[in-house]
Amino acid sequence: MTTASEQPCYTLINMSMDSEPPNEMQLKNDIENGDAKTKTTALKNLIYMILNGEKMPSLLMPVIRFLLPMQDHTVKKLLLIFWEIVPKTHPDGKLLQEMILVCDAYRKDLQHPNEFIRGSTLRFLCKLKEPELLEPLMPAIRACLEHRHSYVRRNAVMAIFTIFKNFDQLIPDAPELIHTFLEGEQDASCKRNAFMMLIHVDQERALEYLSTCIDQINTFGDILQLVIVELVYKVCHVNPSERARFIRCIYNLLQSSSPAVRYEAAGTLVTLSSAPTAIKAAASCYIELIIKESDNNVKLIVLDRLIGLKEDPTHEKVLQDLVMDILRVLSASDLEVRRKTLDLAMDLVTSRNVGEMVLVLKKEVTKTENAGEHEDTGKYRQLLVRTLHACSVKFPDMAAQVIPLLMEFLSDTNELAAMDVLVFVREAIQRFEQLKPIIIEKLLEVFPTIKAVKIHRAALWILGEYCTTIDNIQSLMNEVRSSLGEIPIVDDETRKAKGEVTEDDTMQGPSSQRLVTEMGTYATQSALSSAKPKKSEENRPPLRGFLMEGDFFSGACLATVLTKLALRYVEITEDQKKRNAFLAEAMLIMATILHLGKSGLATKNITDDDVDRIATCVKVLAERHSIMSEIFSNGCRSSLHAMLLAKQAEEKEVHKDLFEKKVISVQADDPINFMQLLATADSGSTEDQLTLSLTLATMGTATKKEHTDISSSKLSKVTQLTGFSDPVYAEAYININQYDIVLDVLIVNQTSDTLQNCSLELATLGDLKLVEKPQPMTLAPHDFCNIKANVKVASTENGIIFGNIVYDVSGAANDRSVVVLNDIHIDIMDYIIPASCTDAEFRSMWAEFEWENKVTVNTNIHELHAYLKHILQATNMRCLTPEKALSGECGFMAANLYARSIFGEDALANVSVEKPASAAPDAPVTGHIRIRAKSQGMALSLGDKINVSQKKDTSGPKFETHRLNISTTGV
Repeated sequence: MTTASEQPCYTLINMSMDSEPPNEMQLKNDIENGDAKTKTTALKNLIYMILNGEKMPSLLMPVIRFLLPMQDHTVKKLLLIFWEIVPKTHPDGKLLQEMILVCDAYRKDLQHPNEFIRGSTLRFLCKLKEPELLEPLMPAIRACLEHRHSYVRRNAVMAIFTIFKNFDQLIPDAPELIHTFLEGEQDASCKRNAFMMLIHVDQERALEYLSTCIDQINTFGDILQLVIVELVYKVCHVNPSERARFIRCIYNLLQSSSPAVRYEAAGTLVTLSSAPTAIKAAASCYIELIIKESDNNVKLIVLDRLIGLKEDPTHEKVLQDLVMDILRVLSASDLEVRRKTLDLAMDLVTSRNVGEMVLVLKKEVTKTENAGEHEDTGKYRQLLVRTLHACSVKFPDMAAQVIPLLMEFLSDTNELAAMDVLVFVREAIQRFEQLKPIIIEKLLEVFPTIKAVKIHRAALWILGEYCTTIDNIQSLMNEVRSSLGEIPIVDDETRKAKGEVTEDDTMQGPSSQRLVTEMGTYATQSALSSAKPKKSEENRPPLRGFLMEGDFFSGACLATVLTKLALRYVEITEDQKKRNAFLAEAMLIMATILHLGKSGLATKNITDDDVDRIATCVKVLAERHSIMSEIFSNGCRSSLHAMLLAKQAEEKEVHKDLFEKKVISVQADDPINFMQLLATADSGSTEDQLTLSLTLATMGTATKKEHTDISSSKLSKVTQLTGFSDPVYAEAYININQYDIVLDVLIVNQTSDTLQNCSLELATLGDLKLVEKPQPMTLAPHDFCNIKANVKVASTENGIIFGNIVYDVSGAANDRSVVVLNDIHIDIMDYIIPASCTDAEFRSMWAEFEWENKVTVNTNIHELHAYLKHILQATNMRCLTPEKALSGECGFMAANLYARSIFGEDALANVSVEKPASAAPDAPVTGHIRIRAKSQGMALSLGDKINVSQKKDTSGPKFETHRLNISTTGV
């Protein structure tokens, strides 16, 4: 029960010996005749050789005679390690006679005036498993409870705890002794050790002590408070009637100064009580921890606990009142924390507090504008835009407040955020008719400030589609004229290139007047060629600048918009002259764009597709056929409406699991199971108790309507590490948390011998790190124990944990025995979850990520859709390509897949598979899968997973043997 910091310091031993280790005679001579330094080195070498399997029985007496009496602290430390590992019994199991002398020496050390020697000796006694050695030391151990120094007293408590647990006959009054000690102790660490002992050996006494000091619990140290939380949790789960007695104690611990205590107390409070006040107190505690803790991993872990509370429908209503407190977490700098916070707040927001939430988000938007262009600022701004979008869709009354603010983003340099705003505006103007005047007015206001070509194009399409009144159409036409400048464009650009001044140029200010000299003549050509072109480029209107740079796709879009405006204007205007003037101006603009595209003045010439599109628009305006007018006027809007409906259906399908979780499947007439009435002696309800036990073992739900699914339970995560015929059997339950792996290893001694120093030795491959080395154990014949090992995970990639079990047989004279363990493969799928992103984000990440892994399709699946479904199931990825685009029969299929790891790493994949019509019906699918990721490990690991799982198992169920009856024992 010693802590990690109290374990023997094996680093004292120099593990890198010379190539030729000293022999037994040389060590004996150094111990008997050497100076202090030589003796210390000899003892280190002796320990090193014993750890490697050498017994060295002849050196036991020289160590007792010449090293044991020494007062050097380094030697005493090394001797504690030496006596822990040296064989202490004969082959027949009887204690060595020399150990009586050792026992007497340690009895003197337990009475030594130096507190360090006393404390370290007490720690050593926790490792002794021989009652013959411990019995003479009991009076000295009990006397250490009254020592003046806390270091001695706390180690004395741990020594008594260990001895009572292993050999209770040596100190039968230990619980009473420790209870008396606890009542008079003042040191926090001593009280913690004593209280922990009472929890494990005599809970009644622990509860009795807690009841006497429950009002002073806030004054205790954090280490004692953590143990108190553990006690309350255990007692209340075993005896639920005690909850009312200790619930106030847990409430008090929520105010502790230690974050660890508050975290544990909040978790315990949730399990003990489902009252709204308890849930609110625990959630408030979690929120404060997230805000005040600086470690992002801690923030994410606590945030996950808060999200877990929301999953319970009875808790959700309580959390809805804490939305504004949850939004305080947005002060964190980590993007993943902010994303989870916004998602949680969006799930909890109601019509009562959506107004306050929108105000907070508007303040956050303002902060991003003043924060400068940090790496994550643009992405955070995009998250805020999407959240405000979701608020407006969920609560239409908020749209009027949100839209004017979001419109300011259209002139932003972050193109992704601006595009999200336009997506939101497009949906809002289609769904909410009452918002259309506000949106049109604001969009016309910010239209001249838009600098990005894609945003300009999308905004132009929205205005062209929804400007339906004469005033709006005229306003948009004025904006188009301003954005194009003087037309015809070719003639205007030619005059500027020659240095001529147009009327527009003279109105631009003094900078344009510099073209004319004091004498009234134009400047020379050479002067213009050196400076003026840059100036003219700066003064170009936005749309003309796009066209001069060769982006004639914008010109084609403008032609479509002008066609819609002209056809609509013709319908609502009765004045024939105005109709003709509008049509003529629209056709002139299209013609001047075509002329510019073929003139060679632009950076790139116009493409044939854009020529055809603009020419079609000119023809439509010239003929004004009813079918074409219907297509331009109503067809686009109908397509948009259908697309929005499909998008809503897709989102509902994606979040279907989330909605299903909120459905309570308990019916009003379902029977109630009372724990106290199960499996009574005369009730004959053993079947119910068996069902309950199986349910607890598999962590499933067993009701009369559904059976327990073992394949999805904890039992499916148990990995067999050794064979059944090995002397030591081992299996591990692999519990994968967010950032670490906990291996709970069961070790069973299948022999009739006592196994000493039974150690679990582990090593890792990949980006895994063993946190601490598991401590050695002693196993009685046919005994078993559980050893836990923590492995830290740093990134998403495949990893392997391997190792062996090493032990000594009590009384045997041979070397240590070794059982090699099966490898534990850590699957990358445990860290990858399906996610979704927009097409623009997918293309952006695809171009940005530098690591690509191309996997050739090698499968026995014959259908394209079946293969895609199989890959999605094997990789935990989500298909971004709409289902309708993949429907139908075709010999070729291309789909984009996306997933995100719990570490925030993105994984992209493009599946391109085909099955030619000429191929046989049973021919397999062929093609490639391209994977892209930001890190090499992610790309390679995901590719390996796809390679392994490409082929579908059609051979039926199999029974895995897991090396049954195969011995792996090494000598």
